[in-house]
Amino acid sequence: MASNKPFIYRCSICNECYDPVDIIYTCKKDGGNLDILLNFDLIKQQYGDHFIQKNEPSLWRYLHLLPVSDPGCWFTPLRMVGWTPMYFSARLSNELGIKHLWIKDESRNPTASFKDRASSVLVARAREINADVIVTASTGNAGAALAGMGAAVDHNTVIFAPRTAPPAKIAQLLVYGSHVFLVDGNYDAAVDLAKEASDEFGWYCRNTGYNPFTIEGKKTAAFEIWEFLFQNSDSISQDQVSKISDLSEAIRKRGFSVFVSVGDGNIISGIHKGFKDLREIGLLEQMPRIYGIQSEGSAAIANAFKSGTEEITPVVATTRADSISVNMPSDGVRAVRASTQTGGAYLKVTDEEILQAIVDLGKVGI
Repeated sequence: MASNKPFIYRCSICNECYDPVDIIYTCKKDGGNLDILLNFDLIKQQYGDHFIQKNEPSLWRYLHLLPVSDPGCWFTPLRMVGWTPMYFSARLSNELGIKHLWIKDESRNPTASFKDRASSVLVARAREINADVIVTASTGNAGAALAGMGAAVDHNTVIFAPRTAPPAKIAQLLVYGSHVFLVDGNYDAAVDLAKEASDEFGWYCRNTGYNPFTIEGKKTAAFEIWEFLFQNSDSISQDQVSKISDLSEAIRKRGFSVFVSVGDGNIISGIHKGFKDLREIGLLEQMPRIYGIQSEGSAAIANAFKSGTEEITPVVATTRADSISVNMPSDGVRAVRASTQTGGAYLKVTDEEILQAIVDLGKVGI
């Protein structure tokens, strides 16, 4: 990598590299998803060991480890994404017999989902490259995140959503002022239409996995997990200090695991990318084991993992968990690698188990 470039793109399939000057979504040779490779030597030259802006209570505390410039936008939702809490549930820990069990609460994000992380970074990138319109496909949460972030900074957004998406989620898109097109098809059909519209009208496409910056926003959750576990941040309460100390000792002896719900695979890929970046820059000694959880009714990635291959075979998704319902995952290969490369695994659960879990977790305050 040339020393003056902050990052390059590299195909996750064939390793072909591309210059960041042009707007590019996938590999021109084989259509593989692109990884953004940061120039860590340049980052170290510029910032030394000061990678984190401790006084910034959002994902932008990790600006020096992101491939975008400072978006500004103070006191807007765009600036308030991330830095979500992790907390210990004594009741759940006792019931499951797991001594060290921590939950990360992503509902604290401005539009109440993890997808705000990707959308905030995407909007920052769109402003950086002077893109007038951002388009995406969504079953609800990703679209709401984009619509909300766009509304916060007066940026035009267009959402393609399946007509079968929950009405409340469609209403959220409309409240934020996004232009919404309901598709007579599933999520995969909406994805294709968003790509076609992007090509036809020159709109900047946010589609999950398809745009390499989505994973960059989502990787910040891994940074926060690392900082919580290993940095003893001032943000934790005094009654948690002893638990964190005990947890850190357990991690040094046995490592730790992260469990992620999986649909198209971009969140688990982002978590993996975040920990890899931390290791690359010398901040993490041991990678966690990463586990993906899929519904049996939408398990293309889990199926590939269990067959020992990276070849993703599409399914006909039937799960009631609409946010993780997808026929052909957009980030399947990297999602498989998140577990295979860390010693993790994939687990499949039924819709009945998902519904029962809502009740069971609610009873312990989650």
